[in-house]
Amino acid sequence: MKRSLIRMLVVMLLTSVGVAHAQAIEPMPFANHAQELRFQHLTQQLRCPMCQNETLADSNAPIARDLRNQIFQMMQHGSSDDEIKQYLVARYSDFVLYDPPLKAGTWLLWFGPLLILLGGASAVLMAIRKRNRRDSVATDASTDSTLIDSRLIDSTPTDNGDDW
Repeated sequence: MKRSLIRMLVVMLLTSVGVAHAQAIEPMPFANHAQELRFQHLTQQLRCPMCQNETLADSNAPIARDLRNQIFQMMQHGSSDDEIKQYLVARYSDFVLYDPPLKAGTWLLWFGPLLILLGGASAVLMAIRKRNRRDSVATDASTDSTLIDSRLIDSTPTDNGDDW
């Protein structure tokens, strides 16, 4: 019993060490602190093509690691931030930018959520109007049936409850 518990603990320890190593982002040899801050700022502005909801700085995907290395190499060769962004946009389109430019190809990206919101609001308004029309027709019909029922009640003799 004790030996199996020790074996299980050793296996769990070795497994967790492997997972921790796989999740670590490798440090890069920056020339100075300003270059490191520039790298961090740039990778925060770019989206991981695989994860799609994480920045390159936050993603652990293999492609994000490769792109971080590519950005580092381009920075070492003297490329500006704009040149690095242009390279990535040429390769992955404007989707790689977290703040894509407003142009004909990105109108849906910028205004798509607004169009979906307006479409949903118009569907709700149409449903409310349809329900109100149906309720008003039902109210008119129930008023007519109430009038008929009241005429029938008035014409029947009243029972005073003397049936006992």
